[in-house]
Amino acid sequence: MTTLFKKMLGALAAPALYGLLAASTAVQATETPKEIRIAVPDLSAGDQHSGGGVVDVLRSQQILEKAFAADGIQVQWRFFKGAGPVINEALANDQVDFAYLGDLAAIIGKANGLNTHLLSATARNIRLYLGVLPGSGIKTLADLKGKRVAIFRGTASQLSFDTALASQGLQERDLQVINLDGNAANAALAARQIDATWGATNLIALQQRGLAELPLNTDDLQGAGSIQAVLVGSDAFVNQHPDLVARFVKAQQSAVQWLRNGENKQAYVNLVSGLANYPQVLLQTDLQDADFNQIFDPRLDPAFLARLQAGVDLAAQQRLIRQGFAVSEWVDGKYLEAALQQGQAAVASREAAR
Repeated sequence: MTTLFKKMLGALAAPALYGLLAASTAVQATETPKEIRIAVPDLSAGDQHSGGGVVDVLRSQQILEKAFAADGIQVQWRFFKGAGPVINEALANDQVDFAYLGDLAAIIGKANGLNTHLLSATARNIRLYLGVLPGSGIKTLADLKGKRVAIFRGTASQLSFDTALASQGLQERDLQVINLDGNAANAALAARQIDATWGATNLIALQQRGLAELPLNTDDLQGAGSIQAVLVGSDAFVNQHPDLVARFVKAQQSAVQWLRNGENKQAYVNLVSGLANYPQVLLQTDLQDADFNQIFDPRLDPAFLARLQAGVDLAAQQRLIRQGFAVSEWVDGKYLEAALQQGQAAVASREAAR
C-alpha cells in the first residue's frame, strides 16, 4: 500500500471516526443520570437541615425519591449555609441540577450569566420583619436614617429590605448598612451592637425575650418587601433530560397540594420546627393568619412574574446586578403547566368515578 493511498484512507476515515465519536458523546450526554442534585439554602438553627416550605415536605415524605426510584436515580439534597451566593457558584460549576432560591439570589445568578430555567414559584409574599433595639424609638423605616442596620447581602433579604425602603422613598445609602447573615445579625442586635436588622421568624424569638421590638413587617407596607421563592433548573440538565424535569415538577405538586390544604398547617409547623430547631410558638405566631393556599401557589402567573420583574428592575437600579433582564425570557413554564393540567384531569376523573 503506497504512502499516498494510506493518506487517502486516513482522510476518508477521519470524518467517519469523528462522526462516531460525536454520536457516542451525544448518547452519553443523554444517558439517564445516576443522581439528581438539588441545592437549598439551609435555614436550620440546629443539626438537621431545613429549607422550609415545599422542600421540607418533599424530603419528609420522600416524594422525589419515590418518583425516581424505579430508574435507580438517587436524589441528593445539598444544603448550603452560605445561601444564594454559594448556590449560584455551585450552579456555575455544574455541581447541582436544581435549586430552590429566594428571588434575589435567583435574579443575581441569571443576571450574571447563569443560564437557568425558571420552572415554578415555590412561595410568594413571605413576611419579613424590622427588628430594632428596645427603647430605641424606631417605629418606621424613616427612623432608620443614619442608623446601623444589619442585612445579609446577596440574598432575598437584601432585595426585600431595599424594596421596603424604596416604598418609603429611602435607599441603603441613607443608613449605615452592615453585612451580616441572619444568625450574626440577631446576635449583634441582642448584644446592642447594631440598631436594627431585617429578617424573618427568628426575630420573634428576640422579641419574646425582650431583646428586640418589631415595629413593622411587610404586611404593614402593603406587601412591599415580601419575598418570592422559586425553583430553577440548570440549562444543561433541562435540555438533556426534559422527561426528568417534567417528572420532577409533577412530583413537586404532591408537596404543594399537601401544603395548600389548610388542615395540614399545624402538621407543617410541627415539621419545620423539628427540622429547623425553631420553637413551635415562633412559627405559630408568624403563620397564624397566613393563607397557605395563597403562599404556596406554584403558578408563574402575571402577578408573580410582575413581582419578579419589579425585583429585577430594583436590583439593577440599586446596582445589585449590572443590568436587568426580561423575566418573560427566563420563564420555562411548560413543565408546570403540564403538571397542573394532569392534576386537574386526575381530580376530574376521581369526581366522575364517584
